[in-house]
Amino acid sequence: MLGFSSKPYKLGIVLSGGGARGFAHCGALQAFEEMGIRPDALAGVSAGSVVTAMYASGMRPMEILQVFADAKFGDFAELSVPRDGFFSMDGFKKMLRRTIKVKDIKDLAIPSLICATDLENSCPKAFAEGDIATCVSASCSIPIVFKPVRIGGTTYVDGGVTANLPAWALRDKCKYLIGVNCSPLPRRGKPESILDIAQRTYDLLVKHNSVPQMEMCDLAISLDGIASYKVFNLKEITRVYQLGYDATVEALLKAGFTRPRKSPFSTGE
Repeated sequence: MLGFSSKPYKLGIVLSGGGARGFAHCGALQAFEEMGIRPDALAGVSAGSVVTAMYASGMRPMEILQVFADAKFGDFAELSVPRDGFFSMDGFKKMLRRTIKVKDIKDLAIPSLICATDLENSCPKAFAEGDIATCVSASCSIPIVFKPVRIGGTTYVDGGVTANLPAWALRDKCKYLIGVNCSPLPRRGKPESILDIAQRTYDLLVKHNSVPQMEMCDLAISLDGIASYKVFNLKEITRVYQLGYDATVEALLKAGFTRPRKSPFSTGE
């Protein structure tokens, strides 16, 4: 078990949802590593949960990026009869099981929480244990677009519905908390499809529920430069990675970090 209640962690990092914009988290993690910032605990929502699970399993930021380098939305989402969602995430689950060697959240090398929304009880849920592929899929299940995920008899959807930046999950468990938000509100014209409408609605929702979560963090990094990139577009993830890296380096330097000086958040000697 995580042991959060008995021994608080020194540094936690929380990663927001954001679809394909979530690959900015890989760039952010690369920047953290170069600054000597090593998390004792992680929590992620939606795309942030994907990066959290992969990184906590031992994958490096660039390795995570490479998994999706030649992928398309259709590789992971299968069109289904739209009774409770237009797309099934079966292909996505299979990819996660192939890629992440650890199967249960509790066995990840870095203690992690995968955050979703309990649709039946209208509240956020942080999974500290359980099948990684299933819990991450639940965290990523944008309502209407994807089918909800059933876990233990309960229906779950995207964690961004209740808190797109899961600071709530780690705030009382870590001395220092850094949040990375890759869902700035973009400026777009008239939506042209049902996916555009769903994406715009999701953007508005997560914009407003992220504000109080960012205020909980000791350092909140908002990756505003990626606002124009679409949630379902995997073609620009290398650029998104670079923008995430650059913005995080800039934010850390403004916060007083210098290279190659060791970060005060670093846990190693």
